Amino acid sequence: MILKICVSYFFQISNIQIMKKNQTIVKEFIFVGFSLYPDVQTLLFVVFFSLYLLTLMGNLTIMGLTWVDRTLHTPMYIFLSALSFSETCYTLSIIPRMLTDLLTADRSISVIGCGLQMCFFLGLGGTSCIILTLMGYDRFLAICNPLRYPLLMTNILCGELVAFAWAGGFFVSLIEMALIFRNFFCSPNLVKHFFCHMRVVVRLSCLDSNLTEFIVTLISVSGLLGTFLLIILTYVFILSTILRIPSSDGKQKAFSTCASHLTVIIIHFGFASIVYLNPETSGEGDTLISVPYTVITPFLSPLIFSLRNKDMKNAFRKVLGKIVS
Repeated sequence: MILKICVSYFFQISNIQIMKKNQTIVKEFIFVGFSLYPDVQTLLFVVFFSLYLLTLMGNLTIMGLTWVDRTLHTPMYIFLSALSFSETCYTLSIIPRMLTDLLTADRSISVIGCGLQMCFFLGLGGTSCIILTLMGYDRFLAICNPLRYPLLMTNILCGELVAFAWAGGFFVSLIEMALIFRNFFCSPNLVKHFFCHMRVVVRLSCLDSNLTEFIVTLISVSGLLGTFLLIILTYVFILSTILRIPSSDGKQKAFSTCASHLTVIIIHFGFASIVYLNPETSGEGDTLISVPYTVITPFLSPLIFSLRNKDMKNAFRKVLGKIVS
């Protein structure tokens, strides 16, 4: 077994050395992005920039209100604030660079820079998925075990679970990074996307990338489906509990606490599944279908959580009243 691994490694090194002689080993990539649509790049910049500003404002508002209003120092809003922070960092890793590329002709990025962008994109995306799952678990405890909820879900435990979400997201990200960047990349160095998407980058490897692409896609899809199925399972128990509540007012109140989270889940995992469950998309198509997942979803998430939440709106009115007075 060890001999087989050594021989395989030797042939891999030999193949790379041969390719170094026959092909150019790239040290930077060039984003194709939206250069395929030169006539609408200015319009796209205005639209994406506006959405990005609104996304930042929404997430910063949620984090700020959770920080200053003590009535929001509860597990539900701690998770919401953590989600807002992770999504702020998530958009920060992609959108500013995308906006710059819409206005400039130089769309190059170093291999190291590409790796860092991919690491943060995958890590923060995974973190958001885990936090959404933890939010579902929090609602499950609050509705299915209301008497024991204060003992089961404390603020300290929330902090530990959020730390676990970050560790889990970046652990998976580093595994995928190690698989993708273990080899050299050969010309052409055109990334047919507006950011370093893992499937697009891995296809630029000097060696046959089919197996690596399959593995990293399988890891991403497994993480996506795993967290989604856990959320579905929690909502099966939540729904069964709500249906046993005798009063209609009680049912409505219980369901209203889950409505925002459920809406975000449908949008988040719906757009993500389009990206990751469709591995054979062309470069142009891959660019277009990634826009909702990277731009629209982070914009809608704080909007839904703030507009459909009475506590958040009341906290905003109190802070606004203090500022005005």
